[in-house]
Amino acid sequence: MLNALEVFTTVVVGVMVGVEFAVAFVMNRIFNALPEDSDQLARSHGGRMLGAVMPFWYIGSLVLVAVWAAAGWHHRGTGLVVTSGALLLLSVVMSLLLLVPINQQSKTWTPENRPEDWKEQMNRWDRYHYVRVAVIIAAFALLVVALV
Repeated sequence: MLNALEVFTTVVVGVMVGVEFAVAFVMNRIFNALPEDSDQLARSHGGRMLGAVMPFWYIGSLVLVAVWAAAGWHHRGTGLVVTSGALLLLSVVMSLLLLVPINQQSKTWTPENRPEDWKEQMNRWDRYHYVRVAVIIAAFALLVVALV
């Protein structure tokens, strides 16, 4: 049963990492290349869509890692799992303090009501997101190593 939990948790976290990596290094670059107001409209839509799903995914991943750590407390690799959980917790805190406030505003923007500095705010969100992606990649890598 523990093996199934380990594999399931690693897959859930890995897919989350893939989505966030794609947002950072694929989707946002596509959005930036769109003409006129399309970039801002695409980011607003993405903020609404992913903003509804990602909190459950982040918290769910953290819970799965905590259950893995508790269930496998006396098994090898538990230190890696606990460290991974700490990194996932850091990513949740980063999200709540840095990314969500920007996302909450930007998901309501339209070309008519967006602030003058909307691009600067999106660039700030992107920078925070790059750091968060690095954190969750590290958490994922630790889970993979813990499986070995």
